[in-house]
Amino acid sequence: MDRLIMHIDVNNAFLSWTAVNLLQQGNKNDIRNSYAVIGGDPNARKGIVLAKSTPAKKMGIYTSETLYSAKKKCPSLKVYEPNYELYTNMSNKLFNLLNKYSPDIEVASIDECYLDYGKVKNLYGDEIEFAYTLKNEIKKTLGFTVNIGIANNKLCAKMASDFTKPDQVHTLYRNEIRTKMHCLPINDLFGIGKKTSAKLMQLGINTIGDLSCFDVNILERYFKNQAHIFIDMANGIDNNEVISALTMPVCISNEVTLTNDATNKEMLYPYLMSLASSVGLRVRKQKKFALVICVVIKDNYFKRKSHQRKLKNATNITDEIYKVAKEILDEMYEDEQVRLIGIRLDRLVDNVSYQSSLFEDENIRNDCQKVEEVVDNLKEKYGNKIINKASLTKD
Repeated sequence: MDRLIMHIDVNNAFLSWTAVNLLQQGNKNDIRNSYAVIGGDPNARKGIVLAKSTPAKKMGIYTSETLYSAKKKCPSLKVYEPNYELYTNMSNKLFNLLNKYSPDIEVASIDECYLDYGKVKNLYGDEIEFAYTLKNEIKKTLGFTVNIGIANNKLCAKMASDFTKPDQVHTLYRNEIRTKMHCLPINDLFGIGKKTSAKLMQLGINTIGDLSCFDVNILERYFKNQAHIFIDMANGIDNNEVISALTMPVCISNEVTLTNDATNKEMLYPYLMSLASSVGLRVRKQKKFALVICVVIKDNYFKRKSHQRKLKNATNITDEIYKVAKEILDEMYEDEQVRLIGIRLDRLVDNVSYQSSLFEDENIRNDCQKVEEVVDNLKEKYGNKIINKASLTKD
């Protein structure tokens, strides 16, 4: 039986939530219909446009440009400072509403999530009718609009929700991929960043359809192991499950919010090593091994994305976790400013049958595990600061 996944995405979240709050406080004008943007202090580091109204967009204002530039385009532009406490409250209201219908919800960012509708379809009926009912309930009770994408997997549901906006329901079922997705430009494929799409276009891959049938052997010369993944994505293939709060206990994860946004991936490596050490210690305490390693980052617009890799050998060794996590980060990083990074260990198992991969000699691997146990015991007895990787210490 085909899965049914919904992707629910708030339309222009920061500006919409600010507008709802102002209307509730007695403001007679809906800023969504005026020249308005959400942005920080023009004299501070965050003096850029975080969100814009439709009228502002028509004036050529775009997200991430400076407020100075935006005001030159539209002198009557009104700037509203971001209110992250408000956004968190509005986000929680949305997810609480959705939880009435299903516990199988994966929060992707502050303003979007996935819902595994296949598990509750027998309760609520046709998925398209339900999506319209849900969309209208959100609009009526919470005051803002959402787009809902419906598909047989998370990738296609996300793609569908990004079709025409706002306040829409779209489908991208398996039999609609060729007609609805393959005609789109390659940079519209979710998970393909600006740098990657530019390289693909240099190879003559201009649409998602072009990528779907491209010679994988040629693509491997440029993207190595990612080549197969890219072609699968272009064909709408995605086997990732919706990871809800109910399934999270079978995972071990840790995240850190950076004091200042990281502007290159090299700045993230020390944090990644620290996180690998933390989750490695926790998984070893449970006497478990991870079959899947996932890296999560959140950019300075609070957009969250994650990439994961299934391992040939399940592991609980810090150096292995870090090595794989670093490779994943290198693949997913697209020159964005990062404010949060995390590592999640999934598919935890009680034991591992070794196949030659990261360590050619199984004895060396066993020695590494013994060293980890010694270090863990020292930390438990004397505290976490008693010993650290050399890469985590400053000169």
